Amino acid sequence: MKFDTLQQGITFYENYARISGFDTRLSSTKKRKSDGKVLVKYCVCNKEGFRETPRLHAE
Repeated sequence: MKFDTLQQGITFYENYARISGFDTRLSSTKKRKSDGKVLVKYCVCNKEGFRETPRLHAE
């Protein structure tokens, strides 16, 4: 399914989840390297796997 804006897609899936009896959370994002535009944003069931932990940079 394709939406005009990212927020429209997120709102759609949050409403669908609420009606269906489960909750969602936002997961990983894939961005275009050239300009940083969001290409894919994953909206998953809140019980899906584990939350991603922030990557720590070794210095």
